Amino acid sequence: MPEAQETVLVIDLNALRSNYEYLRSKIPSSTKFLAVVKAFGYGSDAVEIARFLNTLEVDYFAVAYVHEGVNLREAGIETPILVLHPQPVNFTACIENCLEPSLYNTRTLRLFISEAENQNLNDYPVHIKFNTGLNRLGFREKDVDLVVSEISKSPAIRAKSIFSHLAASEDMKEREFSKRQIETFDKITDACISALGYRPLLHMCNTSGLLNYTEAHYDMVRCGIGLYGFGNSQKENRNLKPIASLKTVISQIHNIEDGETVGYNRAYTAKGLMRIATLPIGHADGIGRQYGKGKGYVTIHGKKSPIIGNVCMDMIMVDVSNIECNEGDEVVIFDPENTAEALGEQVGTISYEVITGISQRIKRLYIRSGF
Repeated sequence: MPEAQETVLVIDLNALRSNYEYLRSKIPSSTKFLAVVKAFGYGSDAVEIARFLNTLEVDYFAVAYVHEGVNLREAGIETPILVLHPQPVNFTACIENCLEPSLYNTRTLRLFISEAENQNLNDYPVHIKFNTGLNRLGFREKDVDLVVSEISKSPAIRAKSIFSHLAASEDMKEREFSKRQIETFDKITDACISALGYRPLLHMCNTSGLLNYTEAHYDMVRCGIGLYGFGNSQKENRNLKPIASLKTVISQIHNIEDGETVGYNRAYTAKGLMRIATLPIGHADGIGRQYGKGKGYVTIHGKKSPIIGNVCMDMIMVDVSNIECNEGDEVVIFDPENTAEALGEQVGTISYEVITGISQRIKRLYIRSGF
């Protein structure tokens, strides 16, 4: 891996391939694989991730919002794209770009049908979301008759899939709750299939569901965080490879005296002679203020260097008093050894928040060796 000369997010596509192949090996060959590339590809780059996964022949992509799907289409991605949380104001753009909406309540279902009928469409693919316990989005079991009636009376749409979402698939203490969700989903889908007269695709598993609930693989699985190298458990983390490494460099080193202060609001006061390094990365780049005042650290030449004072918009200062280093030396914020998950744990958050929070102004560098 090349040494950083500026702040850069290095994306290892070899690791992405490895993660995909591992996750794919855990499901039946007949089960479709949907890759979730929302939130700018979990903070990496949705277009580059999708282009590469296309070479591995994934069956579907998913994004959160219509504009994310439009970006993929404009980049030449032709694979089916499920939009997980579309807003009715964007239904026209959804159809114009051949995106497939998740319809999750009576309002979205009827408004999409109206738009599809206005455009004289026939059998436009939609995905019907049922809430089985997450209580976020989705119809409930009691809504089956309404959903089937609305779909059946309009030739403009066709149910491409019926799906739900496990609430705690990574937490084995919640195994009974997850099993009840699966049982509820089975009842819902049996009723829908019987009333519709055809079988849409069924899917329920996210990454942890794929790994922990083989009985719920159904016709398709939806993988997000696992593709990016995190398995939501120490056991599965060993089988996956984080694809992103966030690195920067030392811009300047200061020698400061006892009692001098560092940064905005004089938030840190030196206790003796110190060496501090200033790095070109800050809260505008995704390193939030919660990491300041010694709560977070970076790694320089294999040694931990605590962040001191307040995190600035474009810079942080770190203590290098006990590290031999020079201006221009590489600094690791996170990588496969010093993971984003470990960084998040320093301030009580999760890998998802760390990696999706990385600013798009940071340069992306892609490693494609071996293919």
